[in-house]
Amino acid sequence: MAKQLRLGLFENAQANDSGTATWRHPDNKRYLFDSLDYWRGTARMVEDAGFDFLFLADAWGWADVAGDRPEICSVEGLDLPRLDPAIILGALIPETSRLGLVATGSTLLEAPYSFARRMATLDILSGGRIGWNVVTTGTADTAVQGFGVPMVGHDERYVMADEFMQVVYKLWEEAWEEGALERDKDGRFADPAKVHRIAHEGTYFRSHGYGNTSRSPQGTPVLFQAGASPAGREFGGKHGEAIFVGSGSVEQLLGHSSAIRDEAEKNGRARTDVKIMSAFAAVVGSTEEEARRKYAEVADAQNPEVTVASYAWFTGLDLSAYAPDTPMSELSTELSQTQVARFADKTVGDVLGDWHAHGVGARPIVGTPEQIADRMIELADGADLDGFLFAPTIPPASTEDFIEHVLPILKDRGAIAPQPEQPQSLRERLIGTSTPALAETHIGSSYRKSLTRV
Repeated sequence: MAKQLRLGLFENAQANDSGTATWRHPDNKRYLFDSLDYWRGTARMVEDAGFDFLFLADAWGWADVAGDRPEICSVEGLDLPRLDPAIILGALIPETSRLGLVATGSTLLEAPYSFARRMATLDILSGGRIGWNVVTTGTADTAVQGFGVPMVGHDERYVMADEFMQVVYKLWEEAWEEGALERDKDGRFADPAKVHRIAHEGTYFRSHGYGNTSRSPQGTPVLFQAGASPAGREFGGKHGEAIFVGSGSVEQLLGHSSAIRDEAEKNGRARTDVKIMSAFAAVVGSTEEEARRKYAEVADAQNPEVTVASYAWFTGLDLSAYAPDTPMSELSTELSQTQVARFADKTVGDVLGDWHAHGVGARPIVGTPEQIADRMIELADGADLDGFLFAPTIPPASTEDFIEHVLPILKDRGAIAPQPEQPQSLRERLIGTSTPALAETHIGSSYRKSLTRV
């Protein structure tokens, strides 16, 4: 039997994602991202198929080239407009019963106190199915303009994020003990001995008082993270429960997964405490020829003018200002360093061509269902992966193709973990804990175990 893998669906509450603009493709329905019907259909489809979670990416910034947002961004709907993913997930709670629901939230731009309440509310209403993708905001250069806050450098954003985590752990794990709510009409609504005042006085954040919500089923939502820089890996090894890595060869992905598990060990956790999930895309055809034709249609749907604006959105770098033979190793940024480092052995011209095809997203595997299933199993076994985050090149058509043609093969081979017979918390289902709470080895659990009375 093959290793049993976990699956998530990557989606985005805007017309395009991953730095591409393929909304003109005849099978693309995401241009209707502001319709609740689109999200209902997507959530029901992947829950019925047995996916473990729906993941909504997010960003606050916009594309900027030499101080201006290029007109092509509006013409092709590259970066704006978008919707708030947390509100979409709230609308999907009654539409689903087993599916995990994951929203991106920024430690640079959110206020910990209000953010903690929002995520706890979702976790309570969903019965413990919420996850948080922790980001420090790679598009910070333009995002801080919108918020009117100072720019913070790349590595310092992770220091700031670590302190953000301290505040929300206190609110989620310490402020209200499990069982504090009694709801006894002949007695008391809540036990005052189990309700605690929290205090935090730090470099970036201050919070004194009581949490606005009682303890949710999971306490802390399942923590997702995707930083590939040294600072990002260190943060992920300390806090992350499910870590996303990009696409690549078996050797490249094994290097990423090993480095992340090393960081987990440094923080007193088992290597298996962190679930590593690789970005994955596929273009499925009944034959290789058909698959290549479909992929060519995807590339044809993309406007070449989008490429420069898109890369600048993620990195702040205007590649049109450099000679095509400029080595990418000579470029640096304080924004998303991952999107520079991944091309360290290439030139500017190489990146412009590569980015046009799939942007920040995974390079798709193009082939027959059997070839795609073979490749997924090969990557999982060779790179020590726990699962995949499937990113449709054309939503939802690519997801439908994967579910109809590839997923049955993976299930027949025993490579997909079965759906639980009874609804579970996202943490139990994805991380494998025996209860919905954080594992005892996780740093966040220390706030629950040693309550501080203030």
